Amino acid sequence: MSEPIDDGGPVADRAVEIETALTSVRERLRRACVDAGRTPADVALLPVTKFFPASDVRTLYRLGCRDFGESREQDASPKVAETAEDFLPDPPRWHMIGHLQRNKAKSVAAWAHSIHSVDSARLVAALSKATTSALDEGVRRSELDVLLQVSLDGDVHRGGVERDELRELAEAVSNAAGLRLAGLMAVPPLDAEPEAAFADLENLHHRLLLDHPEALELSAGMTGDLEAAVRHGSTCVRVGTAILGARPITSQ
Repeated sequence: MSEPIDDGGPVADRAVEIETALTSVRERLRRACVDAGRTPADVALLPVTKFFPASDVRTLYRLGCRDFGESREQDASPKVAETAEDFLPDPPRWHMIGHLQRNKAKSVAAWAHSIHSVDSARLVAALSKATTSALDEGVRRSELDVLLQVSLDGDVHRGGVERDELRELAEAVSNAAGLRLAGLMAVPPLDAEPEAAFADLENLHHRLLLDHPEALELSAGMTGDLEAAVRHGSTCVRVGTAILGARPITSQ
């Protein structure tokens, strides 16, 4: 049960706006699960807080959210640090969902519960080194969950490993110290039919599970296509716009 949002002022107005939107998305996800013959508890809702301020994260936390998605290390690290004291003794889990450069691995290993966008062996090596160091230094207490991002159309410039290289990359993660192969992630190709794209992804996930039955997570579906993703086995939908609105205009 979430705490009520106080009345009064722009901050409170924003909190009420978020509460209303989150309630609507939760109900939308519940209906999607029921329609797909799935248990709602089996599909996690990951609010995507990239580009949004720490105050929005605090509001979501008060409303019961314990997982947050970020896509840029330079934005996420300060936000994680700024809110750390607010969430004790029940800290949330932060998920890196965007493209990650190898030189940011050390920073991300300090705060991320999981990374949804691993798509190269070199990134795996960098994350393994960073995570083992963080474990040795007591910066983190558990392995880093890794989801492999696969390109469904072969356009690796948009992120994702080619499907023919997926098996080899999965083996690299499985053999890397400090990392745990958690599952698969993909973003549908531009202008693709979501139903077909997620059916393709579901098939790739089934093939991955044959060799790696522990890789149960399937991160798929966003604001515009979460219903199709749920129909095809998604265990985590990444929703930003429907909860927090259009992203703020930045100078970058």
